[in-house]
Amino acid sequence: MRRVAVTGAPGAGKSTLLDELAQRGVPVVREVARRILQGEGGMELRERDPRGFADAMFIEQMSEWRAADASPSIFDRGFADIVGFLWLEGLEVPAEIDRACRDLRFDGPVFHARPWREIYTPDDERIQDWDAALASDDAVERAWRHYGYDLVILPFATPAERAEFVLGRL
Repeated sequence: MRRVAVTGAPGAGKSTLLDELAQRGVPVVREVARRILQGEGGMELRERDPRGFADAMFIEQMSEWRAADASPSIFDRGFADIVGFLWLEGLEVPAEIDRACRDLRFDGPVFHARPWREIYTPDDERIQDWDAALASDDAVERAWRHYGYDLVILPFATPAERAEFVLGRL
């Protein structure tokens, strides 16, 4: 398996899981949306121009996809997450994003981190309240399933236990 993805709710422990996997020497690809939001003007782009934000995520995701040709990697989110974001915003999915979801397939499991109230904490980039986090999770789950993926549900467990769960399925 060359490309595996972790998707799901904001604040459900995806990045923490990838941190744990990276500490174990697993190649990971960090979430492109968070990187954009942390950059200059990223939050403003997200607020003022959701379509432009989706386009920026797509460009970064394509770059990461191409770079991962060299070695197997676990991605923090993928192309279908951009579709979920667009659906949540009530926006049409551009043909190039739809095509990427159909043609650039993750070949390993897609792990789903469901909403986890006990660990959910907003931060500078994670601005959704709990209800918005639930809606986001629903949208990205529907998007992944729309593109034919079966999701493997991550257990509510410690980061180390989650990492063992993932590694046991690779």
